[in-house]
This record gives sequence, structure tokens and C-alpha cells, in this order.
Amino acid sequence: MKALIIHNGRSGFGSDAIFEFQRLLLDTGDECTIRMIGGGLEPAKALSDAERFDLVVASGGDGTVANVLYALRGRSIPTCVFPSGTANLLFANLGNAPEPAAIAAACRSGHCAKTDLAEMSWVDGDGREHRRGFCIMAGSGYDADIMRTALENKPVYGEAAYFFAAASNLEPTVSHFTIDVDGVTHERDGISCLVANNATIQADIQVVPGSSMADGMLEVIVLETQHAAQLLQPLVRGFFDKTGEALGRPFIESFKGKGIKVSSSQPVPLEFDGELTGGEVNAYEVHVLEGANLLVVDRHSPYFE
Repeated sequence: MKALIIHNGRSGFGSDAIFEFQRLLLDTGDECTIRMIGGGLEPAKALSDAERFDLVVASGGDGTVANVLYALRGRSIPTCVFPSGTANLLFANLGNAPEPAAIAAACRSGHCAKTDLAEMSWVDGDGREHRRGFCIMAGSGYDADIMRTALENKPVYGEAAYFFAAASNLEPTVSHFTIDVDGVTHERDGISCLVANNATIQADIQVVPGSSMADGMLEVIVLETQHAAQLLQPLVRGFFDKTGEALGRPFIESFKGKGIKVSSSQPVPLEFDGELTGGEVNAYEVHVLEGANLLVVDRHSPYFE
């Protein structure tokens, strides 16, 4: 086996579990190359020769993993997601066993699932067009505000930084969103509009029921609230009904589609997989990249077939 590990040492709390995984992965005659990103080397350049390897390992947080998967889209290279970040939501959605030994065993078994990716485009305040891929969610409005506030506290508090950030902004701005889903237009008022490839968040709570990253569809999620405190109701319900099929999700409305256009009545911050775009936007577009990646899964994963 020839393996390529793409590792962002700045992700999460700087765990060295990836090196334990490396030792467990390799057998006599195997080769492994590690490329460290985050200090000038971008994933696209680090993966320019990825076809020379039998396996690529994406090690970092969800933002790092999304950038790796976007660089590998459509290249049919078996890819392992290794959780080295703060939230590791993509890994949680995959449902693989989290121990380094189990992840190494899954890589050696070679069982993969073909999964979707989302591609987002927007124009910034200077008129420049941007295009990025994401694997979990892109959010505009309150969601992006939370990410922006949590950034400085993530190295200290980890996932708790998101909850502290939410508690510090209980009166978020309400915007009017115009949402086009596969040619059908919806007008909604709310504090945030999100587009999700995966809709399972911390504590295994599904924001909307039945979301899958292998169905060729995306979820559009609108938080139709006036006050952030109202989100406590769907959150509490989520702890007792993680799928949302029994108790539902009050103040949350969702749509499903392949191509989405979102515009807001005022400029709002925008984030994708926990990374901020650096400014505010009035509109953005997202479309699904069906079957873009081959992700390693084990028998614990709902994507194992």
C-alpha cells in the first residue's frame, strides 16, 4: 500500500493520534508520505500527484477535510477521514469507529462509499467571484456569526466555544431570505439560512430528519425565529428525539434540492464547514456534486453496504 496523509497540525488541540494511526496502518513493504498543510501549502497543491497513491488520508478539522475532498472531487481515489479537529462533524456523520486502530483496519479493508459534496459560489464586496466546496453545512446570518465569535475560543474550549458564542448573541438580526430550490422560489424571514450536505450536528442530533450525503440532494434549512432563545426548543427536543421524526423541529423549516440560490435583504456573514468567507454577502449559490468522493467506511457506518 502507498498512502498519502494530508495533515493540518493547527487543527483541534494538536493531537498526535494521526501518527499512532500511521504506525497501525503500515505493514512490511508499505510506503507512507505525510504532507503538512496550513502554513502555506494548500490542499490542491499537496494533492497534485494523489493518483500515485492507493489511499489518501485527510487529517484535520471539517474545514481541512472539506478542502481535501474538494481537491479530490471526481478523481475516484479512496479517501480516509481522520478526526483531528474540534468538532469532526463529517467523521461523526460517517459513523465509523473512532479509534486509530479501527480506522487503520477500515483503510486496509478498502471498503468505500461514494458520497456527495457541495459546491458554493458567491461574489464578494469587491466584485470578485469565489468558489469553494463543503462537506457539512454552509450558513448565512446567525450561524456564521456564531462561527466568527467562536474562532478565538476554539483552541481553549473546543466544541463548547460554539455554545458560548450562541449565548453571547441572543438577539440576532432577522433577514428576509429569497430561496430558489430547483427553480421553485420560497420567501422566508429568519435569523439564518443554511445549506447542508449533512444535517447531523453535535450530540448526534439531526437538524432535519433523513439527511444523507449519498442521495444526490442538499437540504436547505431556515431558522425562522426572532430570538436565539427560541432555538432551545428544537435543541432540547433533539436530545430526546435525535432523528426529529417523533417530536419535530419547531422554528426550523427545510427544503430539499440539487441546486440552490439564496439572497438576503441585507448583507450577512457567510461560513462553510466552520470557515468564514471574510466578508458579508447578499447572495450565494450552491449545487450538489453527486458521488464526488470515495470515502472509507467500516461496518459501523450507515453508509456501509
